Amino acid sequence: MRQNALVAAVWLVAVALASYERAVAGVTLSTASRWIVDEGGNRVKLACVNWPSHLEPMLAEGLGKQPVDAIASDVVAMGFNCVRLTWPTFMVTNASYSSLTVTQSFQRLNLTESLAGIRVNNPAVVDLKLIDAFKTVVSSLGESNVMVILDNHVSKPGWCCGNNDGNGFFGDAFFDPDVWVDGLTKMATIFSGVPNVVGMSLRNELRGPRQNTADWYKYMQRGAEAVHAANPRVVVILSGLSFDNDLAFLNSRQVSVSFAGKVAFEVHWYGFSNGQEWRAGNANQVCARIAASVARRALYLLDQGWPVFLSEFGVDNRGGNVNDNRYYGCVAAVAADLDLDWALWTLQGSYYLREGVLGLDEVYGVLDWAWCKPRNDTALSRIHALQRPFRGPGLAEAAPYTVLFHPVTGQCVMRRSLVQPLELGPCGETEAWTYTEKQQRLALRDSPLLCLRAEGAGRPARLGLSCGDELTRWRLVSDSKLHLAVNVSSSSSSGGGGGDMLCLDVGADGRSLVTNPCRCLSEDNSCDPESQWFKLMSSTRRVAAKTSMLAQLPLKLRSWKIRSF
Repeated sequence: MRQNALVAAVWLVAVALASYERAVAGVTLSTASRWIVDEGGNRVKLACVNWPSHLEPMLAEGLGKQPVDAIASDVVAMGFNCVRLTWPTFMVTNASYSSLTVTQSFQRLNLTESLAGIRVNNPAVVDLKLIDAFKTVVSSLGESNVMVILDNHVSKPGWCCGNNDGNGFFGDAFFDPDVWVDGLTKMATIFSGVPNVVGMSLRNELRGPRQNTADWYKYMQRGAEAVHAANPRVVVILSGLSFDNDLAFLNSRQVSVSFAGKVAFEVHWYGFSNGQEWRAGNANQVCARIAASVARRALYLLDQGWPVFLSEFGVDNRGGNVNDNRYYGCVAAVAADLDLDWALWTLQGSYYLREGVLGLDEVYGVLDWAWCKPRNDTALSRIHALQRPFRGPGLAEAAPYTVLFHPVTGQCVMRRSLVQPLELGPCGETEAWTYTEKQQRLALRDSPLLCLRAEGAGRPARLGLSCGDELTRWRLVSDSKLHLAVNVSSSSSSGGGGGDMLCLDVGADGRSLVTNPCRCLSEDNSCDPESQWFKLMSSTRRVAAKTSMLAQLPLKLRSWKIRSF
């Protein structure tokens, strides 16, 4: 019997995304400056998950484990509105592959057990040609109101990626530019009338010793023109060099195509993209350095008026990978701060066949090996805050205000009442704050006399009326700009916590907001600062209605003259 964990997740996501219910699967997308928008010019945030269909069997992973409609429903239940669905060029250009049925493809690879599972879970696809099975997956996603971005991942089907795998750059053994353009044209044509196919990514992770910018411009512009000519509805997404880590060359020369309002760029960012730097270095210093590098290489394009799609990021969901754990807090902070469109790697809990291994477990997968429940509920829940847009065209529901986002949990600082301590909760229920680095004061936008103040080490951070002393001056004190601290060197309120600064932190219950001596600000490579990481970010979304702070005061106190000290 299928477990009900994902059914329960539907309710959690429904609460988190209640204010963003715009139907999106049949929409025609375009670009407006750095944003992806619908026909009315309103923002549509891409909150996608990757679903591979580019490996040797050339069938979307998991169809031997669960019915395709159930998988599509799971995508929705987990809060994703979009799938980046990968495909190999040869599936539509090389007769030795394109002529195969699903049964023939699996039989040639001796995938007997997987084929038996497909017969049980998805009998309708076993005798279909591979491209028709691919269409079935796209159709199923459409029936669940899920947008699809078609990603040309490789030419010859197989695992990606290596510098010398023949799939890396134009002119490599399996990467004939003419065949590639032919494949893009065929896929764009096939799906030109399919409303939930909203974008096409031209090529995944260009790389290898042959890569150069001259050929990048020559062929990527040609590919973009071919896709747009065959299917002008879709947004055309261009990847960079060096495993899609480098778009810096566009700063001196932008792409030149004959159409407008349909071009976006993509970038990848993993913990392992920088080896073991996260584990070996101080997390604050590494975060600052790598985030600045990603900005210089790709995210600068946002300021130039181009959408940048973070089309792959993710972590080992078993939870024990220190490198990934430290990386995630940083990438989540950047993704929230810039309100990026993104695609998480990855949906699949296991593969039919990967690099010669049958049924390989995918530890980056949000689903478990059997595709029947989330691999890690905590890791899944923290992504929900990023699924909801914070701002953009059509979302000016309020004047811009500050949100205190806690990236490692995916939650935001909120309050239940005047008498209850501040705590972490759904970002849809966030407080609206005001903050400037000059004033160094975090105050409630709608009750500006009330500010955030520290009370001492290990004690709750509270709202108070006395807002002129050092315990209310919050500075961004680490290289990562994720530590919020007050100076207590001249105060007796430090509670013996040691050091000159107290940082905002999460209590032992994982929910309450406290202050503790700042950890791991610099040099120390062994400690993990993530519980003290808070990102001050901007939102224009409607704030959840709350009883005013004044209304919660006892009647006698409401008539007192309140002043700020």
